[in-house]
Amino acid sequence: MTEHVIVTDEAATRVIRLRRPEKKNAFTQDMYRAVSDAIDKAQNNPNIRCLIVTGGSGVFTAGNDIEDLLNEGTSDQPRASNLVKLLYSLAHNVKPIIAAVDGVAIGIGTTMLFHCDYVLASKAASFSTPFSNYGLVPEGASSLLMPRCMGHQRAFAMLVMGRTMTADDARVAGFVNTVVAAGHAEVEAKKVAREICALPAEAVAISRRLIRLPPEDVTRRIDQENHLFTERMRSTEAIAAFKGFVERTKD
Repeated sequence: MTEHVIVTDEAATRVIRLRRPEKKNAFTQDMYRAVSDAIDKAQNNPNIRCLIVTGGSGVFTAGNDIEDLLNEGTSDQPRASNLVKLLYSLAHNVKPIIAAVDGVAIGIGTTMLFHCDYVLASKAASFSTPFSNYGLVPEGASSLLMPRCMGHQRAFAMLVMGRTMTADDARVAGFVNTVVAAGHAEVEAKKVAREICALPAEAVAISRRLIRLPPEDVTRRIDQENHLFTERMRSTEAIAAFKGFVERTKD
């Protein structure tokens, strides 16, 4: 476990909090592994009926740390697989999972929401997947899940053009259920979790399984995207974009 991910069990709900505020909760490899482990260990625990993923007040996650991507793109070592491990955990998760977004959700911060069952966003939330801006391609099975949720045109604007959505835009697009006041996303998520936990567990599990894509379809797309993403990380376009970002942040 890492100090940047805090896992607490509150009644029948497991709350997974990202806590790396100095980097806007940008994921490290250890964070990917910690979130994945927290999800995996809940699967066979009958006391855990629901999961919440939150970044706390004011931020969700800035996604991948660009400096890490630069290091991986210029390294001879194979790409670390902890992100894929997390994505597989999300794809195979059988417990209802709620996201509480109160701030920026960039890259994986947005694409992971399409694996969730209920998403709350505060008025302070924003969503973006600027893969093309960095010479990259979609990840997290987003090329499969996003068009299915909100249509080709909206998915193209986000995944290819890198356009940002507000919380209200995301609700209209269909991947945010409820928009709440800034600072209230986690509190409201816990109310939703209590509502879900009060329902008959087996009925919830079966119904959830029926309305979701089969996990093997999702993991097949995760693997396909990861192969292409890894190739693109080493491309001239991507490395130049990573270096440009790092230089700008140091100015």
